Amino acid sequence: MRRLLPALLALTPALAAAQAPAAAPHAADPDLQVAGGLHVPGWTAHFDHANASPTAVNFVPMGGGYHVTGGPAAIYFDSTKTASGAYTARVSITQMKAPMHPEAYGLFVGGQHLSSDAASYLYFLVRGDGKYLIKQRAGATDIRTLVDWTASPAIHSADAAGKATNAIRVQVGADSVRFFANDQAVAALPTAKTGPLAGVAGLRVNHNLDVHIDGFSVATGAAAR
Repeated sequence: MRRLLPALLALTPALAAAQAPAAAPHAADPDLQVAGGLHVPGWTAHFDHANASPTAVNFVPMGGGYHVTGGPAAIYFDSTKTASGAYTARVSITQMKAPMHPEAYGLFVGGQHLSSDAASYLYFLVRGDGKYLIKQRAGATDIRTLVDWTASPAIHSADAAGKATNAIRVQVGADSVRFFANDQAVAALPTAKTGPLAGVAGLRVNHNLDVHIDGFSVATGAAAR
């Protein structure tokens, strides 16, 4: 027993480390509280977390587009920007400076019940490390990953100052949904997998980003291409 005791004592730190709970991701990166609010007429926001306040972000008109400084992760939308059938949503978004770790921004389509916990939409995001993601939300807890984080040469990575501009679009057709970054196709999904995508189109900006938004539009039919 005396011979076993030193060996057991030596193992104790390793056992303790193995049994300790994993550290929360990004624990040192809480939501910034950016004074401002929502100041784009006709637009509103729905935040990922119910306790997030609209005054903790700054969403303003700027230079013919919009500027978001945040703050909690949210979707931003004008409920009149709806589409059904074949349509294209597009936008150009510039990340102005580097966040503490890569954070994503982009488009959502097919939005329903957006001002409630039952919100549903399909979203296509890019981030400063040159990767993209496609997910679908159906309520507060039902979130499906359709395409996990994937690197693509089509996506402009952030420069040394943390700045990058990406023009992205989502084309919804009868049989497929196609996803583009800087005029290059990066993914396609069958509509049988996404389900109907009639609804509101808008923007998604994850937390603590400073982004400028230009050229947001939603167009239907063949002219949308």
